[in-house]
Amino acid sequence: MNITQTAISLNVADVAASADFAKTHFGYQEAMAAEGFVSLQHPDVATNLIFLATGLGTFKPAEIAGAAGQGLLLVFVVDDLDEQFARIEAAGARVITPPETEPWGERYCQFADPNGLVWQLVQWMQ
Repeated sequence: MNITQTAISLNVADVAASADFAKTHFGYQEAMAAEGFVSLQHPDVATNLIFLATGLGTFKPAEIAGAAGQGLLLVFVVDDLDEQFARIEAAGARVITPPETEPWGERYCQFADPNGLVWQLVQWMQ
């Protein structure tokens, strides 16, 4: 198997709100968009992030077309967690968890976008 790209697709009530959050705070850029759909790409990562309007008729299978979010974390490993936390918080993003460090060396923080998706930054402490 030759996988050339990966995407994560999430159903949200407000596609533009999550897309704007990703572009504003995480550096994503719009790759393509249509009614109820936006695909974002990042210059440093090979995984696209896609937001679909909840209930979009083209989502298959329809029986699982509910909103994304419950138990979901969008996790991004960074080299400068405290700097990024300060930048994103200062820009007005809703903080869920301020920076803290787990006993196994994972330093993390969390933000929520307007649809309630949780965006987590991680830095591995050594």
